[in-house]
Amino acid sequence: MTLQAILDDIRSRPGDGDIIPIVDPVTEEQIGEFTDCGEKAVNEAVARAKSSFESGVWSELPGRERAKVMWRIADLIDEHAAEFAAIDSANTGMMKLQSEMVVPTCAEFFRYYAGWCSKINGTSYDVKTTGIAADSYVDLHAYTLKEPYGVVGLIFPWNGPIFNACAKIAPALAAGCSSLVKPAEETPLSAVLLDRLIHEAGVPEGVVNLLTGYGHTAGAAISAHPEVEKVAFTGSTEVGKMIVQASAGNLKKVMLELGGKSPVLIFDDADLDKAIFGAAMGIFVHSGQGCVCGSRIFVQRGVYDQVVEGIAGVANFMKYGGPDEEGVMSGPLISAKQLDRVLGFIDEGKRDGVEVVTGGYRLDRKGYFVHPTVLTNVDPSMRLYQQEIFGPVVSIIPFDSEDEAIAMANDTTYGLAGTVWTTNISRGHRLVKRLQAGSVQINCQLIFDHDVPFGGYKQSGWGHEFGKEGLEGYLKTKTVWAQL
Repeated sequence: MTLQAILDDIRSRPGDGDIIPIVDPVTEEQIGEFTDCGEKAVNEAVARAKSSFESGVWSELPGRERAKVMWRIADLIDEHAAEFAAIDSANTGMMKLQSEMVVPTCAEFFRYYAGWCSKINGTSYDVKTTGIAADSYVDLHAYTLKEPYGVVGLIFPWNGPIFNACAKIAPALAAGCSSLVKPAEETPLSAVLLDRLIHEAGVPEGVVNLLTGYGHTAGAAISAHPEVEKVAFTGSTEVGKMIVQASAGNLKKVMLELGGKSPVLIFDDADLDKAIFGAAMGIFVHSGQGCVCGSRIFVQRGVYDQVVEGIAGVANFMKYGGPDEEGVMSGPLISAKQLDRVLGFIDEGKRDGVEVVTGGYRLDRKGYFVHPTVLTNVDPSMRLYQQEIFGPVVSIIPFDSEDEAIAMANDTTYGLAGTVWTTNISRGHRLVKRLQAGSVQINCQLIFDHDVPFGGYKQSGWGHEFGKEGLEGYLKTKTVWAQL
């Protein structure tokens, strides 16, 4: 499908809420619009999902049959890779290379979890325990069953539309759940194409239900609905807390992948060429709009000036622009709202005495672009040090000892990711244990694989995505006892 066909599709979808504009962040021009689906549409989708689940049309299908359908979804994603890349580039402004690299990863989500469909099983136990009489024993056989949660809500953000959609839909389908799928209101377009392909591949009606609307309307209705058994959400910690509150009505289970203020530790024995480039790309790529972006860089004092100069050099070298521009290394922020948020943090830092080594301003051109910004003289009490900015803004802070670096790195309510750059491998593994983060990397950044679980500590989330743990998140455990 062409971009125009997708825009026509989403515009024609019924709703009873506000008209939501779709804006190209590169040109600042509206390219389409759609109607917020509203609470009524959510209720209808829940009814369809519940009916499909209880009928067993998908949940009771043999695992090998679910796997065949999921492989077809993956093949269709590959067949439509160019369309997905073009749609996400137009909707988010991300460079074409980035959007093109993401799509094969999305297809692999379905192939990876298709492999798990026939391997969902529990564990058996032979138990000998004391009976009613103290001097007798009873032989028992116990086992566990893994069962799909049922109706689940899948809510995902705008910074990686098709990636985040596939990361949630694939394990939910593999587990046998029926789902409500709500993309961010800023970036709903690739989800429309994915929804079509999912049904074309053979997923029965009612099993996957696309809902397009605002978070405070459609998202809130999904989170509070009494017949939704679980919500999986990726987004800000602030919204994650709202979802937790909304889940209290029926005590629905919640899986959260939230914000980050990820520390990067660079020691004086590090390969500085690799560390400087890796740390710079780890915050400036995609305009810093990634939960794992390393927004606080701690550098051992002996190489501090060299690292600051090097990262500032990368910031000044990088070309920001739209997907059709030559030599672009990163795209714009997603919206005018996000632009104001990022510039607000920078302006506040300037007033508080932060030194701007480079950047700190909006680019003089159309689009929501902020020059990659390097800040020093940042105090840990400052808001820009403590809160997630979600923009191409990094604070670089010196340290002397390992203990000092760890104390500063862990001084945050977040705990999503962290990085250690050092050629001392013993030090690297030693510090991994001390960093309070769910994912820690040594001499690399922004690494991902379908087979490896990903989740956060502290206020960066609950539960895990990817790997077997990602599938387990959509399964309940039932224990069965039988006396022999």
